[in-house]
Amino acid sequence: MRRFLFTALTAIVLFSAVAQSYTLNDLLSGKFSPRGVPSMVSSHDGQHYYQSDPQLTAVIKYAYVSGEAVDTLFSTRTARSCTFDSFEGFLVSPDENRVLLYREREQIYRHSFRASYYYHDVRRNMVRKLSEQTSKQMIPVFSPDSKMVAYVIDNNIWLTKFDFDTESQVTKDGELNKVINGATDWVYEEEFAVIRLMEFSPDNRVLAFVRSDESAVKEFSFQTYNGQLYPGYHRFKYPKPGEANATVECRVFDIAARTTRIMDLPVDSDSYIPRITFTDDPDQLAVMTLNRYQNRFDLYFVNPRSTVARLVLREENKYYVDSEWINSIHFLGDKFTYVSERDGHSHIYLYGMSGTLQKQLTTGNYDVTALLAADRETQTIYYEAADESPLRRNIYRVDISKGQARKLSPQPGYNTAAFSESGKFFVHRWTNAATPPLITLHDAAGKELRTLEDNKELRATLAAARLPQKEFITLPAADGITQLNGWILKPANFNPAKKYPVVMVQYSGPNSQQVTDRFGTAWYYALLQEDIVVASVDGRGTAARGEAFRKSTYLHLGITGSDDQIAAARYLGSLPYIDKDRIGIWGWSYGGYNVLMSMSRGNGIFRAGVAIAPVTDWRFYDTVYAERYMRTPQQNNEGYRQGSPVALAGQLQGSLLLIHGTADDNVHFQNSVEYTRALIQAGKHFDMFFFPDKDHSISGGNATAYLYEKVIGFYKENL
Repeated sequence: MRRFLFTALTAIVLFSAVAQSYTLNDLLSGKFSPRGVPSMVSSHDGQHYYQSDPQLTAVIKYAYVSGEAVDTLFSTRTARSCTFDSFEGFLVSPDENRVLLYREREQIYRHSFRASYYYHDVRRNMVRKLSEQTSKQMIPVFSPDSKMVAYVIDNNIWLTKFDFDTESQVTKDGELNKVINGATDWVYEEEFAVIRLMEFSPDNRVLAFVRSDESAVKEFSFQTYNGQLYPGYHRFKYPKPGEANATVECRVFDIAARTTRIMDLPVDSDSYIPRITFTDDPDQLAVMTLNRYQNRFDLYFVNPRSTVARLVLREENKYYVDSEWINSIHFLGDKFTYVSERDGHSHIYLYGMSGTLQKQLTTGNYDVTALLAADRETQTIYYEAADESPLRRNIYRVDISKGQARKLSPQPGYNTAAFSESGKFFVHRWTNAATPPLITLHDAAGKELRTLEDNKELRATLAAARLPQKEFITLPAADGITQLNGWILKPANFNPAKKYPVVMVQYSGPNSQQVTDRFGTAWYYALLQEDIVVASVDGRGTAARGEAFRKSTYLHLGITGSDDQIAAARYLGSLPYIDKDRIGIWGWSYGGYNVLMSMSRGNGIFRAGVAIAPVTDWRFYDTVYAERYMRTPQQNNEGYRQGSPVALAGQLQGSLLLIHGTADDNVHFQNSVEYTRALIQAGKHFDMFFFPDKDHSISGGNATAYLYEKVIGFYKENL
């Protein structure tokens, strides 16, 4: 559950006492959505980038400095033996002499997909299929010298050597729902956001990979209807809290000798390996592990030939180690970076290759929210921080030797950046709550080179539409001490002498954030047209306010979060223009879970609620997410019980609309089925709607518009 957001379609929020009308369709169709820029894939040297043309017929190389095209690496119109007119995506080798194109993409889960890949030899201008196998390929990765590419077919690793025009099979034990080589299972993809665990050594001599054995993991299945006379089934391995996880091994394939070795890692049998990568030294494979409870992170350097592992860095935490910071490790010759929360906030630390702490690069009562890039040549680190306010972000660079940080983002608001290889250039995106994104290109020193997108046309559209503006507020948490951040949206014809109903839109999950000084709107602007006020409050457990705030929900998911939404509802009900007897709440995924918890623990303060795709008992969710915050049910049975909407069904108060997709592979339809069973047993009446064969996003076809029309109609009727 990687912080599933509101499925928001962004737009500006300009206030006027008199507003032109707009419709739900305007909000969902993209009329008020900002323009972005096409993805810019950095070259290996960081001086150029690649993009496909708008028709997806060519891969073009551009210079960052000028933005001018300098070469066409591939074109369907000129490449010899090219059998297709367009492609869906591409991958360029480090030396730019080879391009992989893919077509016929088949989505697997949230990030992973398989496709038919084609290999283009730039020098010969020749195209052929990457593999002669009948099945499609996954997660290709080039060797550093660009002479080989490894990929996965049906859970096995294959290797193509371009100079010899050969394809060989590296592993042979891969099998669906049993053994995975190089790729990852459902839970790694969803909770660690990793789909490839397969890397070449810097000297191109070995290929390291993780082998996952999910034979002991129990299988989950759901019916798929799709208009068939006899429904089918989708089956996959899904580990639930306290149940068996896949076992993992790190292995190394010696390319010349064609032998495979198992690395001797001193880890528990149920540990995780969410990342592997080589250091600059081909004899040092960095293997990063988490124990099952995710409160201990270990970094090992493993010799791929002797298989001996050496512990370099260990971090233990009384709560859990945030796995996202595993990707903050960058190797810079004789040192590496890591982000830790050891001083109460997330900050950047520098270590020697022996594991000795050299220095803390950032300090202060704020969180570093992303380590963006590391330039080994200039010994410079680039990062994002919530130093000005939890609602805002700034971009900085810090010199490793001097330890001096310099701000690269000139305007206050929400600043984000995407860097080229080694941080030579970056695409900067600036916005605030009243301004659509301004996207510019900068060099490493922060100098603006050119504007990529100013959203000028959208600004004119928004000025004419005059949508209401978010008003930021602070309010007390349930403990009466902590101050929470929130915003309020009022109808355009707002009358302070009138009493309005209010709908609270929230997510509330660990390390999530909905209240930011960032341009955006969504379906709920349509509620304003119905004379309904909309508000959002980030309770304790959410992001960018230090470790104690962020991890305050540990072992007790649903309790503090619902307490704070209840306290926020009481605060809103005390405002002179809010009708305290007409308060609603809305949420999706974790947000839907918190709707049910809040309506069950709020003593009737919520008159109506909509819960979409909610978890209804953490025993139904996956191991990595649930156990990170709750441990196992065997260790924390009372925490699971207290945080279970199923167990609290008899306490539900208010009108409820429950919505779920029947093909949700993330938060299974089982959650709503068992919650329905509990409500029936408790004699609680409610409304429910399901979307046939829709996954966690409930999108595609007319589903999105239909869903929000139903939600808005529900609030009109029940508030």
